[in-house]
Amino acid sequence: MPRSGIVTVVGRPNAGKSTLLNRIIGQKLSITSAKPQSTRDRIVGIHTVGDVQMVIFDTPGLLNPRYALQQAMRGAALQALRDADVVIYLHDVLEGPPVPLREAASLDAEPTAPILLALNKADALPPARRDALRAEHPDAFLISALSGDGVDELLAAAGARLPESPFLYDEEDVSTQSVRFFVSELVRETALEQLEDEVPYSVACEIEEFRESRTPVYIRAVIYVERESQKRILIGNKGARIREIGRVARGKVEELIGSPVYLDLWVKVLANWRRNVRNLERFGYHIPAERDS
Repeated sequence: MPRSGIVTVVGRPNAGKSTLLNRIIGQKLSITSAKPQSTRDRIVGIHTVGDVQMVIFDTPGLLNPRYALQQAMRGAALQALRDADVVIYLHDVLEGPPVPLREAASLDAEPTAPILLALNKADALPPARRDALRAEHPDAFLISALSGDGVDELLAAAGARLPESPFLYDEEDVSTQSVRFFVSELVRETALEQLEDEVPYSVACEIEEFRESRTPVYIRAVIYVERESQKRILIGNKGARIREIGRVARGKVEELIGSPVYLDLWVKVLANWRRNVRNLERFGYHIPAERDS
């Protein structure tokens, strides 16, 4: 009987969750950035090998929310925990020893699904420290999401704990999310790479038009920021920065869809959108009715 189910990856911001998802799927689904909190919603990857299919949820970093967008991010992470058949709790070993997931996520109780502790970036430690970690956490998996070290063993353990079930999706599927969603994420990732300070956290991207019938494929995308001063920074001197963001993002999108792309990029101001529930819902974020604990 095949095994199939949901594997939720959780951890603090910048633990390497998105890198792990991309490593498992074998292609870029989740944006990656040195800046924390780059993942804002649940990203879904589908990994099917042999008689095991994992529907993998990459989640926003566990944090104590300060405004509405962060409440939506925490809500997405906690809902993914509730949905999980198996939980991979990813911890960056360079940040010190891991605390229990219940403490890291400020939960009233541990999740009901089995939890696999994965200690990421273990390859950056000296051998003596790795040996000490194995002694301290004998059930943990020492991995490198970047290089792939230890990931196969982690996946084998997760797959063995999934319920017996027919596959939930076609074997060729790699995600349940639309191409438009991933295009908007790639544009936002490119802005994250090129902007400093607080501006990246004020960036949202919306795809207004996506015409696959044209050659090149025509995509009109709008980058939203919260203030006029941020818009000026994003556009740059005589439009230099927004042109560079568009050039780099276009290359990423062309790689994603396998076709030439005309990326028509605009910048608009939507004041304080991160704190406005209606605007968040417009961008597809869900605010929990009550704050989970």
